[in-house]
Amino acid sequence: MNGPTGPGACPVPPLAPGTHPVPGYEVLAHLTRTGWLDVYDAWSEERSCRCVLKVMRPDRRGEERLGERLLREGRWLRDFTHPHLVRAYETFESPEPLVVLETLTGETLSHLVHRLRRRPAAADVALLGVQLCSAVHYLHGRGLLHLDVKPSNVVVDCAHAKVLDLSVARPPGPAPSGLGTLGYLAPEQARGGRLTAAADVWGIGITLFEVASGDVPFGRGATFDHGGTMDETCTGDECGGCGEERYPQLERAAPPVLSRRRLPAALAAAVDGCLRADPASRPTVAELAAALRATPDHS
Repeated sequence: MNGPTGPGACPVPPLAPGTHPVPGYEVLAHLTRTGWLDVYDAWSEERSCRCVLKVMRPDRRGEERLGERLLREGRWLRDFTHPHLVRAYETFESPEPLVVLETLTGETLSHLVHRLRRRPAAADVALLGVQLCSAVHYLHGRGLLHLDVKPSNVVVDCAHAKVLDLSVARPPGPAPSGLGTLGYLAPEQARGGRLTAAADVWGIGITLFEVASGDVPFGRGATFDHGGTMDETCTGDECGGCGEERYPQLERAAPPVLSRRRLPAALAAAVDGCLRADPASRPTVAELAAALRATPDHS
């Protein structure tokens, strides 16, 4: 995989297999390229196992704020201990910022949604929601909002979910408009301003909506005024906010999940409650988890 092409593409190819970006780690394969990162499958000599390396894209090296963001994420994940959060092993500041993460088995929810013809049972959707609430509750207890809960940031293996990517995480409070992933933003994230735990409740809700129905509330493949797609993530440092973009979540309410999929009423009400436009009207993480645990074991 050579990364994206087009106007924003990096002209420098990723590291070749066999490269040692830092002592003790050998690149096995390039996994993906984002707007500012390269992600590699690698081998850890110390642990005698595979791992994942996140490093700055060659054309973004030297951007101090992005390097600090990557290292901050790595330190958080290294220090945090939770069964539904990915673990980091260590971080390196030189020769370039680099984070070593555990290799996860399983698939991202976004891959599962597209691969599976049959939608998950309601009980499985509810269990997923409980696990996401657990991870988010832990982060909130440490003074952080995730702000990018979405199917591509959740890996599931044997019904066990792990949340990835704290690259846009920050404490509650003011934030630039558009922080997060365009098609998954809570209205207050799209608008800009003070963010609270309710933004992550929206993220859990929109993730469950997509997993349950196979679609997102505001349409797949939506494009925005700057030419990006709904799956692009804005970190604030990269784009300076996206306050002039048009977001469908600011223009209309999310449709009820029952309009896309037949579900138990309690589960549908829990998902719909997460996607209320007013943050104060959404359930708390604890209330959402309790509602999901009470979902009947049938679809």
